[in-house]
Amino acid sequence: MKSSYDIIVVGAGHAGCEAAAAAANMGSKVLLITMNMQTIAQMSCNPAMGGIAKGQIVREIDALGGYSGIISDKSAIQFRMLNRSKGPAMWSPRTQNDRMLFASEWRYMLEQTPNVDFWQDMVKGLLISEDGKRVEGVISGMGIEFKAKAVVLTNGTFLNGVIHIGEKQFGGGRTGESAAYGITEQLVKLGFESGRMKTGTPPRIDGRSLNYGKMEVQGGDEVVDKFSYLDNTSPFIPNEKGEVKKQIPCHVTYTNQDVHDILKTGFEKSPMFAGRIQGLGPRYCPSIEDKITRFSERERHQLFVEPEGWNTVEIYVNGFSTSLPEDVQQKALELIPGFEKVKMFRPGYAIEYDYFPPTQLKTTLETHLIDNLYFAGQINGTTGYEEAACQGLMAGINAHLKVNEKEAFVLNRYDAYIGVLIDDLVTKGTEEPYRMFTSRAEYRLLLRQDNADVRLTPLSNKIGLASDKRLASVKIKIKSAEEVVSFFKNTSAEPAEVNPYLESLDSAPVSQKIRYFNILSRPNVSIREMAKHCKELSVFVAPIKTDAIDEAENLIKYENYIIKEKENADKMKRLDDYIIREDFDYSLISSLGAEARDKFKKFRPRTIGQASRLSGVNPSDISILLVHLGK
Repeated sequence: MKSSYDIIVVGAGHAGCEAAAAAANMGSKVLLITMNMQTIAQMSCNPAMGGIAKGQIVREIDALGGYSGIISDKSAIQFRMLNRSKGPAMWSPRTQNDRMLFASEWRYMLEQTPNVDFWQDMVKGLLISEDGKRVEGVISGMGIEFKAKAVVLTNGTFLNGVIHIGEKQFGGGRTGESAAYGITEQLVKLGFESGRMKTGTPPRIDGRSLNYGKMEVQGGDEVVDKFSYLDNTSPFIPNEKGEVKKQIPCHVTYTNQDVHDILKTGFEKSPMFAGRIQGLGPRYCPSIEDKITRFSERERHQLFVEPEGWNTVEIYVNGFSTSLPEDVQQKALELIPGFEKVKMFRPGYAIEYDYFPPTQLKTTLETHLIDNLYFAGQINGTTGYEEAACQGLMAGINAHLKVNEKEAFVLNRYDAYIGVLIDDLVTKGTEEPYRMFTSRAEYRLLLRQDNADVRLTPLSNKIGLASDKRLASVKIKIKSAEEVVSFFKNTSAEPAEVNPYLESLDSAPVSQKIRYFNILSRPNVSIREMAKHCKELSVFVAPIKTDAIDEAENLIKYENYIIKEKENADKMKRLDDYIIREDFDYSLISSLGAEARDKFKKFRPRTIGQASRLSGVNPSDISILLVHLGK
């Protein structure tokens, strides 16, 4: 049996699903190969999407035409906008999700997407051209050859995966599922460098055995937002029939010294402390045993008790990731407030797996060594559904563009958090699981979660992914926001109307008419609240959609900061506009520093901007390079 496709995507996790959807929606014939059709888009760890910086990524995926935002909204059981007490650059949407509904919605949307075929099997190898320079397809575990013009590998934690629970260890890519073998060994023979990483997951709990009265309640937002810029994607926003669902709360509890003491009794059997785990784990999501060791001065650690869905009692104990023996896990859990009679569904475990340092990739996520071969997700050393999904989206887009001989689609650091993530990976690499944070972005005031559609939908529409309907909606939003800004700059508020509002905020009243623009610049003043007191403003904003009002409010409040940040971004953009030929011979430039020359040869930077961000490269090296490129 032989079949031919434009693009084959290996793995149906978050990266693989977005890669398949993007390429297919752009017109490629796609085959999605997964080891288990029943675990497409499985949430292997916590049942949630978004959060700090990650929420921005989900919004960007949606703005580009990906599916993650829509599916996160449809399967949400709770919505929260994190960091509302801080500036808008830090606001991050997050949903708690129904794990099974999330996966079924993903599968449904993929099955409704033209051009996507499915095949259940392990991929044990790649078909490589005779000259060893180009991928031509894959070989399945059953020995079936599938031909393709491009291949996207999104293997997650399955490459030579090993699961650890105390002194027990066994092969697996996820609990109850086999690991994948063969690909790593072949890629290493082809010249790729590989490494090992580790991640973990907490025990799953029977919610009926918990005493929630001893825990803090953490409910969802009263005013609910959503990820997707499309209409009617959230169950918490009334639909055309006025129907709306009630959010499910999470709960918060804490460990204590007794819990820590019990956990320590299992350290001698811990695979992490005994040295059986060689891979590095995520610095910002450590196991509970790692936390009580690294932060021994803390008497307690916060735990989030997260429901797994609408119709299940299964609970995810966020903050209690562990690979200690299951009996130690049970004893420790019983000492947590509210967990005195706890029953486990399954213990927590650690998993070790292969990854490939991402400095072996171009900014398109295509490998330097093998043409038309793309890596996305945990194979690149990242951690998190959102980080994986955005890589899959970009790999799928660029695989489609490459096989159709079109210009690559690259997002820069000033375009999107996705651009920051990919630039960090291919320019700096990573030796531990990479997670996105707002602090990684230099231009986070430009990369707010509320304006992802304004930034990215026009770019995506140009390459044929984001729909014309999405683009039309963005144009209306931009026009409306501009009208609001103009109104605020040219219209004055009456003291008698605005002063009661200002006084309620302990803000100084005004003695004469003053531009709305100046009033909005004050702390805690918002357009919608001010409109409740000012008739002219109320009439003006009534027909304008909330997202346009929010966009205008941010543009007004932070105008000077945004202008300054755009100026800085423009300086970087000028360097990124200088494209370096892929076959440029750096050995011809004798005046380059030795370290810079070696780095340029190894990383093959796509632009002068990327070259300038490589460690060990000095400004003088960039000046010399510019001269030799004739810039």
